[in-house]
Amino acid sequence: MCELLGMSANVPTDICFSFAGLMQRGGGTGPHKDGWGIAFYEGKGARCFHDPNPSVDSKIARLVKEHPIKSHVVISHIRQANVGNICLENTHPFQRELWGYTWTFAHNGQLDKALFDKPLSFYHPVGTTDSEYAFCWLLGEIRQAFPQRPENFDELSEFIKQRCEQLRALGVFNMLLTESTHLFAFCGSKLSWLTRKAPFGEASLTDCEMKVDFVKETTPKDIVTVIATVPLTDNEDWIALEPGDLVTFVEGIPQ
Repeated sequence: MCELLGMSANVPTDICFSFAGLMQRGGGTGPHKDGWGIAFYEGKGARCFHDPNPSVDSKIARLVKEHPIKSHVVISHIRQANVGNICLENTHPFQRELWGYTWTFAHNGQLDKALFDKPLSFYHPVGTTDSEYAFCWLLGEIRQAFPQRPENFDELSEFIKQRCEQLRALGVFNMLLTESTHLFAFCGSKLSWLTRKAPFGEASLTDCEMKVDFVKETTPKDIVTVIATVPLTDNEDWIALEPGDLVTFVEGIPQ
């Protein structure tokens, strides 16, 4: 199956270190060689890169790893194809507009064909994956229940969790979703997270020989949360979510 990577931070932060580990799993240390993508938010704008080729050999992925794009919220995905051909339109993360915000979604897992019996309302897929269909259905459900952007996201988070449970009933459904300020992370089977804040220390990647001393890269006020399907470092304490958990992160802090 695929792997997810997300980040929520209280200051503009690059994800070069974590992405350097993830991209190795896209055809190197892992079998997820059927495309990859990443979205960086700058305010309400989203800067996106997609490539249907393996991330371990991708020149675009190398650019992302080496160029420190600063963002408050990031969603990334490496694909091991189950449903749908290997092509650009089937490459995560997927995006749609709601309330004047660009929503970004990535999914790890595989859903039963019964998913395609769920009626779509406003949004329709461009590609042929179960993931994009699930996103179109989920965002359509949100649009119908919340025609306007709510001031308090607690009710929205609970609504998203309920709809994610419906999708989880159809198979494996791990998800990252954001509209630029809130990062929703739903665990259907496997998802972990960690928060880096003062006092910072050194982190070492599992998939390649790379270390970072975050004391030299941060300020005492920085808060950065990273979410991944499988922990990316071997010397930090990651928190494993339980199946059915949904955590909403705002500026790196779980709500």
